[in-house]
Amino acid sequence: MTSLLQVRDALALHGNVQAQQLSRLLGAPAPLVQAMLERLTAMGKVMRIEQDNNTCLSSSCKSCPQGQGCSTVVYRLK
Repeated sequence: MTSLLQVRDALALHGNVQAQQLSRLLGAPAPLVQAMLERLTAMGKVMRIEQDNNTCLSSSCKSCPQGQGCSTVVYRLK
């Protein structure tokens, strides 16, 4: 079972990380990791950062019909 400490340690090791990436790194279900990240955020230990579409590597998000869905949320330690 994954603990809050393991999630915190993974964030410390990897920096800015998406919840899905943490799920794979820890071998834990995505909903569990997401809930833990929300708890750590509420505790003031983790920052939730929404990255806008301007960070798209292909620079084609503005013309993409699903461009609004490209917004990325990453987490990092405070």
